[in-house]
Amino acid sequence: MSRFSQWLRRPRGAGGDTGTGAALAAAREELLLAAAAAGYPLAPAAHPSGYGCSCERIGCPTPGRHPVSFAWQTLATTDPEKVTKWLRAQPEANFITATGIAHDVLDVPAEAGRQALARLEEAGVDVGPVATVTPDRMLFFTATRGTPDDEDEWWPCELDSHPETMDEHPGLRWHCRGSYVLLPPSQLPDDGKVAWLAGPERPLPDPLTLLEALTDACAQYVGERPDHDHHDSAAWPIGR
Repeated sequence: MSRFSQWLRRPRGAGGDTGTGAALAAAREELLLAAAAAGYPLAPAAHPSGYGCSCERIGCPTPGRHPVSFAWQTLATTDPEKVTKWLRAQPEANFITATGIAHDVLDVPAEAGRQALARLEEAGVDVGPVATVTPDRMLFFTATRGTPDDEDEWWPCELDSHPETMDEHPGLRWHCRGSYVLLPPSQLPDDGKVAWLAGPERPLPDPLTLLEALTDACAQYVGERPDHDHHDSAAWPIGR
């Protein structure tokens, strides 16, 4: 059983706690370092603070959901020493993982994700790592389209999602070059969280093996929810 599976299956005590604060911090550190070891580039992100965000920006539209630094693409690393230093210096920080380097992420509404996941598993498709973003999204980690030496070979897609355009994709968002997602375990406002449903010890699948099931489920979801509120998907502001 992998370290991710062991952590996810730990018994919870009263109130849903999995142990002491020190034990929780150690388990969280282990998960993040293991994700880095699996090749996921990490960078520190903001976290909920009081009724707002630790960035202290008045009216932050995405509290706890954005990187600490605008240089997150440069900072993102798999170096365990750097990740450990960040964890020790910023114990409450969430972490993002930069996409389009080692992996992409197909980001879908949770309801559509559950439907697609059932369909894929029934068909015997190896789904790979999956995370839930409480209460409304699900993340499918896939192999990346990458950064080819020949830029003409790069495959653009109308579903590409970047921090400044995330609200334009209420259905499926394809996080590739220049984007990021919060990495489990992360805390969100109102007791929300990002957690592994299936950890990154799983091999990354080709995104095309998941795309049909995900797009079909998203089309059905968006069609049934024309009044879906996108406010919570507002982008991290590019300027202050």
